[in-house]
Order: sequence, then structure tokens, then C-alpha cells
Amino acid sequence: GIVPQDIALFNGSIAFNISLGHPDITMADIENAAKTVGADKFINRLPNKYDQPIREQGGNLSHGQRQLIAFARALARNPSLVILDEATSSIDPESEQLIQRGIENMLQGRTMIVVAHRLTTIQRCDQILVLDHGRLVESGKHEDLINKRGFYERIHSKIKKGSPLSRGS
Repeated sequence: GIVPQDIALFNGSIAFNISLGHPDITMADIENAAKTVGADKFINRLPNKYDQPIREQGGNLSHGQRQLIAFARALARNPSLVILDEATSSIDPESEQLIQRGIENMLQGRTMIVVAHRLTTIQRCDQILVLDHGRLVESGKHEDLINKRGFYERIHSKIKKGSPLSRGS
């Protein structure tokens, strides 16, 4: 399953946008995927729930809601590998918290590759590979990288202090 930075949603129901019309994905699969990532909370508040129409590109949904649908879509086929490509890069902090919980639930029994600039997205990963201008400069768990006091720790410190990161930081 893949969750890209830019999500494609189509005219149709929420259920269709999660299953993409694959006949092997049942309504139970759709609901289970939505529940796993926390999308069921907003879907069940909609007047038509899973039959709620979505306008092209999800114009009637918040960005966080669109992301949660994309996460559910990635899980609906029960993949053993999930790739998140900057999947949390342009969401608000409240939506990010929901999505972080969804990511934790997605990890159960799966391998996940996460491409991210937001450190909150990767802090719980088993292995973090730190790249600088396309070159691997460090690797390890979050705590180990912080304790190394190297490149990753400097980025983490700047973010905690609220400093903007410049190119190459």
C-alpha cells in the first residue's frame, strides 16, 4: 500500500475511494481499514457515512480527512508493505495526532517505509536512515541518534527550539 503526499480522490462515495472499486475488497474490509487508521470517527459522523459522496479531489473534506482516507485505502487490501511518501507533510497538528495513531495501528504485522521531513512521523521507527543531500550520514533508532549528538540531533534541536531549517540542515 502506498500513501503519497498528494492524494488523489475521485467523485464517488467514501467507500469507493477507499476500495477504488476493487471487487475483492468487501465493505467489512473498508470499515476495518477505516477503523484501524481512525477515519471511522469522522466517517460515522457524516450523514451518509461510507456512502457519503466525495467531490473530485475531496473538496468537501479537510486535508486531514483526505489523508485518513488515503491511509485506509492503503490498508484495505491488507498489504505486507506500506510506503508513506511525505504522507504527513502538509497537515495541521490535530490531524497529525490522529494520523500518528493511525500509523501506529498500520504498523501491526507490516513493514513500513517512511519518507519524511517531519521528525514526529519517524520517531517510533525501528530504523531511521538520515540523508544529507542524498548521502547516508547516520542510521539508528530515534533515541540512539539523539544520543550520538550528530546530524539528526542537531536537526531535532533546531525543530524543538522552533528554528526554521535551511536547505542542507
